[in-house]
Amino acid sequence: MTAELLTQSILFIKSQTGSFVPNFGFILGTGLGDLAKEIECHCEIPYQQIPGFPVSTVASHAGKLIFGTLYGKHVVAMSGRFHYYEGYSAQQLTFPVRVLKGLGIQQLFISSAVGSVNEQMNAGDIVIIKDHINLIPDNPLRGPNREEWGPRFPDMKDAYDKKMNARLFQIGKELQFPVHQGVYLALQGPNLETAAEYLFAHRMGADVIGMSTVPEVIVAKHIQLPVLVTCIVSNKCFPIEEIEETTLENVILTVKKAEPKLALLIQNLLRELEIL
Repeated sequence: MTAELLTQSILFIKSQTGSFVPNFGFILGTGLGDLAKEIECHCEIPYQQIPGFPVSTVASHAGKLIFGTLYGKHVVAMSGRFHYYEGYSAQQLTFPVRVLKGLGIQQLFISSAVGSVNEQMNAGDIVIIKDHINLIPDNPLRGPNREEWGPRFPDMKDAYDKKMNARLFQIGKELQFPVHQGVYLALQGPNLETAAEYLFAHRMGADVIGMSTVPEVIVAKHIQLPVLVTCIVSNKCFPIEEIEETTLENVILTVKKAEPKLALLIQNLLRELEIL
């Protein structure tokens, strides 16, 4: 990825969106694409038309940028995201985060489906991510660093927006939704984990497991873009004796049942946010 390609991508998108400037960005993961239907659309751009953009290969990911108004705010949503297991490098799959920042967003929202290795977090629950453990064998900051983008060695201590986390957690309590805060373990996939790996994840301090999100968070931190990550538990993976075999279809079905709750949480939060 080069600065020239990033500039080319941003300029192409702006040629399609005109004077529209998004203030908030969304990366919508597995089973969470319905939130895009809430957006009053200004325009849509398929990924394959955007210079430098990867193309989503996961069946449940639409593969387009949607610009419009959501709960009174100008937003851009990635309807479909990219994963390391699809064959992309960490730099490729996080390229859109840099593009969204270049388009003007002030806050990034990321959502995904996860497995739970915390016995208190059940299928259908919402988890706000407060920290992560990264075991994906690639890093989006690997290679030459561009100081104008961010530091060579960014500190990941506060990678997640604590103020936003606390407010969303409070909104969840007010709405009486089962909302937790937890640690995300990122693995490369695409296979689901073994029982021994779930036990390992639990013992190492993770609450949920997924195959995405963390590379995007690393880049967001690098470019000083505040990020809020919310997940829906699609299947419970701990205690070990409660593990049941699952499929992508089951994951999507479980997540879609819980999606209206997550959408309502984001709706209430977004209405409170001010544009800088």
